[in-house]
Amino acid sequence: MDIGKIARHQHKLTKMHKARYKLILYTISIVIANHCFAQTKIDTTESILAGGIKQVVTVQSENRSMPLFLFITGGPGSEGIYDENKSYLDELKKHFVVVAWDQRNCGQTLKLNPSPVKLTVKLYENDTHELVSALLKQFHQKKMFIMGWSWGTVLGFYMADKHPEQVYAYMAVSPAVNQWESERISLSELKQKAEKQKNTRAISELAKVKIPFKNGLQNYYDRKWLAIFNGETIDDTTEFKKYFTENSEMTDLFKEANYINLTVSVPKVKCPVYFFVGRNDHQTNYLISEKYYQQLSAPKKGIFWFEKSGHLIPVTEPKLLQEDVITRVLPQINIKN
Repeated sequence: MDIGKIARHQHKLTKMHKARYKLILYTISIVIANHCFAQTKIDTTESILAGGIKQVVTVQSENRSMPLFLFITGGPGSEGIYDENKSYLDELKKHFVVVAWDQRNCGQTLKLNPSPVKLTVKLYENDTHELVSALLKQFHQKKMFIMGWSWGTVLGFYMADKHPEQVYAYMAVSPAVNQWESERISLSELKQKAEKQKNTRAISELAKVKIPFKNGLQNYYDRKWLAIFNGETIDDTTEFKKYFTENSEMTDLFKEANYINLTVSVPKVKCPVYFFVGRNDHQTNYLISEKYYQQLSAPKKGIFWFEKSGHLIPVTEPKLLQEDVITRVLPQINIKN
């Protein structure tokens, strides 16, 4: 028996076993590391290049491996990043990576870099698409959830219509479907209420309003009495008026968006779509929203009613809003990344 040959063979086996053992340990460490990374919370504020400017977003979740959820706030001209949005986004952060966004010429994005070009609906639509694409690339995901509120639904429906391949599901809160028609209905209702209450100031100011609005002052009178007759409080009447009368870029953008009629331009979408509608919404008229929901063709769709709300669903019923997303929308979607 060749003792040396046996010893060399045993030594070779020992080296092979050690190498295999190291490989197993390395694989286990990678799996553990990936698991720990996936479970990591995320809470960042960052700027993302979209539309040729830096646009500020917050990205928050209890688990960064969850699917992305972009919330597009109303306006136009309103901040998307502010402390109060926690009331209607915090529960979602347990199930999604939630992105809040200060749009072009709003909030932190405005402070960082004012828009170098004229504001148009097309510009904001392009911003939205580029932002979505950048976020998907950054988080190595193929699709995301998008929720738009009021003006934000203009941008959300654009994504659902033109880029459904990037959207797991689109959720339209207080959707702007055919806004000039909604404004006509609302103004008529406001005038009736003013006459019924014999409110001479309301009668006088509403008489000056024409649809489409000719200027910011007409828009202000309309929104002022809509809020008052809905029992809402205007905290700062001076700032409220300034928004309409000294913010011509945003009021022009609002007027442009109001000419969109989704019943004609978007009769069908190729991604799931869900409507969140306040039973007392006279700003984006609830009957117009319901009629459009009924006619819209989509792979999956649903409508959720908020009996205690008008236009401000995220503010008035934030808990129910999030419950509907988590328990009624999310289970219907097959998530693959």
